[in-house]
Amino acid sequence: MNLLVINSGSSSIKFSIFSTDSSSPRSLYEGEVLGIGTGNATFDFHRTGDSSSPAKIKADDPVAAINKVVEAVTQSRLPSINAVGYRVVHPGPKLDHHTRITESVLSDLNHAVLFAPLHDPSAIRIIHEGMKHFPRLPHFACFDTIFHQTMPEVATAYAIPAEYRSQGVRRYGFHGLSCESIVEQMHSTNFPLPHRMIIAHLGSGCSVTALVDGHSIDTSMGLTPTGGIVMGTRPGDLDPGLVLYLLRQQQGDRDTAFKSVEHLLNHNAGITALSGLPNDMRSTRKAAAEGNSQAQLAIDVFTRSVRKAIGAYTWLMGGLDVLVFTGGIGEHDTKTRAEVLAGLDSLGIQMDAELNLAENKQPNNPIQQISASESKTKVFRVPAKEDWIMAIHLQQMLTQA
Repeated sequence: MNLLVINSGSSSIKFSIFSTDSSSPRSLYEGEVLGIGTGNATFDFHRTGDSSSPAKIKADDPVAAINKVVEAVTQSRLPSINAVGYRVVHPGPKLDHHTRITESVLSDLNHAVLFAPLHDPSAIRIIHEGMKHFPRLPHFACFDTIFHQTMPEVATAYAIPAEYRSQGVRRYGFHGLSCESIVEQMHSTNFPLPHRMIIAHLGSGCSVTALVDGHSIDTSMGLTPTGGIVMGTRPGDLDPGLVLYLLRQQQGDRDTAFKSVEHLLNHNAGITALSGLPNDMRSTRKAAAEGNSQAQLAIDVFTRSVRKAIGAYTWLMGGLDVLVFTGGIGEHDTKTRAEVLAGLDSLGIQMDAELNLAENKQPNNPIQQISASESKTKVFRVPAKEDWIMAIHLQQMLTQA
């Protein structure tokens, strides 16, 4: 069988075609649409392992973007698709497992928009469009929250009245597919699963997750992907009184005020708000190196928030055996990794500067160590393989159907 996996964000779509002719899904083709709705959208699609240059396209909304994806994957020279899977950030309080998409599931997802207004609406539009183009195929939803269902109630409960908790207001956690892909990569390469591990997923969205024996016990994101550590355009955790202050500062009616603050917290906060620059760590670091003090402040606030989260979870677990960096920044920004790990020698955490800078020359082993051999806590950088873990779930659900 061949599976089409669609991993959509608020302004992007990554997609892959996987074959299930082996014990583990194998990627055949991959592509992405970036900059949806910005007027500067680009499209890239190629055989896995090859490279190509992105082309500029017109993609003013998710529907236009997914139509481009469908056009690409239905070319006559490509293998026919047998099932489609979609990454959905938030399932809401009613859906607690990856599932085949039905009218009932779509209804629950529409309700979940209340919890993830930045991500879920575009995902739902993409699902509807995908089902229209492939009406005879089974369609599945994979959720970013499911991996965190092993968290105990003491980690998920907010200290608010029961009437709100009964509505599903709790800590859900996100980047679960990324975290699960790290654990699965360890299994698939016979890497010993550590007892106490922290995964720092650092990209445009960022989270830190604590795991015991491969199971999530706590994570930085909460009810929505806006909370936790500082991110590209999101502030992370805030004093609730600050949100009230922001609401009181808005002009216009209630709905206008809420939409304005919601947009601020999801699009105009975080690193970009502190630096005054676009949401791109490379340009932020370049500006800081050229003497831009606001860019340097943004970087310092970001790395400090990551260090605080890692420190809290290390204390919570009574120590730390393995720390993993993943995500766009976590995998590729050597300076962020060095800054997060700076000054921890007395705690037995020592980075090897040469390993931190080195490229992975072992493509069959994605788990690349960057800590010194004498470090008590081992530190690795590992790619987030969300599409691959989704393909595994699709294969399992198709087998069980």
